[in-house]
This record gives sequence, C-alpha cells and structure tokens, in this order.
Amino acid sequence: MDAVVYRTYGERPTVEDVTEPACPADGVVVQVAATGVCRSDWHAWQGHDPVPLPMVPGHELAGTVAEVGAEVRGWTAGDRVTVPFVVACGRCAWCAAGEHQVCPDQQQPGFTYAGSWAERVAVPAADTNLVRVPDELDLAAAAALGCRFATSYRALRAHGDLRAGQHLAVHGCGGVGLSAVMIGVALGASVVATDLDPAAREAAWALGAEVVDPAAVPVADAVRDLTGGGAHVSIDAVGSPTTAAASVRSLRRRGRHVQVGLLLGEHAAPPLPMDVVVAQELAVLGSHGMSAAEYPAMLDLVAAGTLDPAALVTRRIGLAEAPDALAALGTPGAGGPGITVVVPGRS
Repeated sequence: MDAVVYRTYGERPTVEDVTEPACPADGVVVQVAATGVCRSDWHAWQGHDPVPLPMVPGHELAGTVAEVGAEVRGWTAGDRVTVPFVVACGRCAWCAAGEHQVCPDQQQPGFTYAGSWAERVAVPAADTNLVRVPDELDLAAAAALGCRFATSYRALRAHGDLRAGQHLAVHGCGGVGLSAVMIGVALGASVVATDLDPAAREAAWALGAEVVDPAAVPVADAVRDLTGGGAHVSIDAVGSPTTAAASVRSLRRRGRHVQVGLLLGEHAAPPLPMDVVVAQELAVLGSHGMSAAEYPAMLDLVAAGTLDPAALVTRRIGLAEAPDALAALGTPGAGGPGITVVVPGRS
C-alpha cells in the first residue's frame, strides 16, 4: 500500500509502497478516507517529539473498518469510524475510570507506530477506542475531530468549564484555535482571538470572535480591555513561552488557563507569571485529547448543527502533496487558515 514515510528527522518524507498493517487481535484495520495535517506531526518529523524511525506520520483519521480482529465484539467491516489520537490500552486503572486520554500504556498512530498518512492503519483495542461516525458527517470533517477539534472541545468543557455569558481568549488561530473559537461561540461565550497571521485572524472573526493583532498591541492588555477585566478562560493553542504567558496574563481573577499547544525542546519549561497565578488564584491546566467515550456529547452538537467541523476543513490534498504540506507547517500561515486533510485516494 502507499504511505508517506520519513526515515530521518527533518529529511523530506517520500511516498513509498509499504507493508500492509497487521490487524491486532483486539483491534481493526481502517481504510483511511481522510487524515489531518497537524503541527504535532511536524514536531515529530523535526525530532522535537522523538519517535521510532522510520515513521509514517498521521494521527487524525476517519475511514471505514476493513478488517476486524478475533477478539473485537462491537465492530464489523464497513463501519464508518474515527478514533482519538490517544489509543488507550482499555485495561489499566485509568481506562477503567474513563480517563483514556492519560492512559500510561497508550499508543499513538504516527508517534508510537505507523500512522494514518497511508491507505490503511491499524487501531488496537478497538472496543475502547473506535468512535462511530454518523452517516451525515463527512469523513474529512470527522478526521478533524480526532486531535484538534476534540482536544479543544474537552479543553473548554472539562477543564475550562466554559459557560454561556463568559469570556474566552484564544491565543493562536490554527486548527486548535479555530476549533476553540467555534466551540466557544457555540457554547454562548464571547470570544477574543489573536494570531500573527492576518488570514488566521480573519478566519476567527468569520467564526464570531473579536480579534487582536499581537504585532500592534500588547495581547493581554487588549484582552482585558475587550472583556471588561479579563477572560474567564484562556487557551494557548500555539505552544510558546510568549503565548503561554500572554494567556495567563489575559485572565480575570480566578480565571482558568488551559495549555493545549505543545511546549517542546527549548520551550519545554517556559517561565509563567506565577506571582499573578498565586495572587489572583488562577488555575493552570493541561489538556491531552479526549477519550472515545466522551465523543457522543460532541457528536450530538454536530448532528444538531451547533458545531460544524466541516467548516474548518479548507484544503484537501493527496498523499503526493503531503510531504510539502508537512514542511509548510514550519512556516506560520504558509498552509493558509483552517485544517488541511490528506485524502489517500486523491490524485
């Protein structure tokens, strides 16, 4: 089968004929209909988040079940599915408690084993990890759910406890940030978004956010002015010392900062204004995806038209174009606003 492969960090990936994935006894093989292009893939390719080499990237995916392991009970060939990027073991105490996204024995396609920038991909522990995709939801839109959209949803609902009438600040308007804007507006919050890229700011504005140009004004001051004293919830959707600190400083007293953007390498331990955290009793929280068990509530909002992840998919490319799309993630704004998905069957 065809797949995108990189054999050395930073070396341009190539499309190769690779061995078909073996079907786990407790898992399935999915025929990939669409798979997202996410900055996390870029971090792995650059060696910021080391992975075993060679590697097939890709961790946001949707498709149809092609093969079913002997131990699987809830799924059959032909089922339309997506899967969280954290593939939980389904056996540990964390999984028993429903906290699959922090499973200590987790696997991740594109990071711990061959991912979804391929015609087919394996998914272990299928009865724990697969999510059924409604017939009315486009599989390209479903592919966007597995990492960025679901992560933003859980960051705002479970960690941020965002409610109607509150203020949300979104720092960075890539796939995670635009998802957060859409979800925040849908939940009835007033949203302020910021990004260096004018096109990204325009996309956030089109989704209902007020926007701030970080090159023109101090972000935290602008957010506090626009929200009458600061946001109730602020999310760093970039992952840099600058955006993390700005997110904390954007909060009102007793506000909640949620870190979603990866802080890796030299940025792994950014200085935060802990004096402000203490004095204003702020909460600093991390968010790492969402378990399959939590998807139904989100999908209900999609089915009702309250959330529209399809609106965030702005570009569809084939496997041959994927290496260039991966490289472009190193240049902010180069791929344009919204989410790019790879469609393996697209020429």
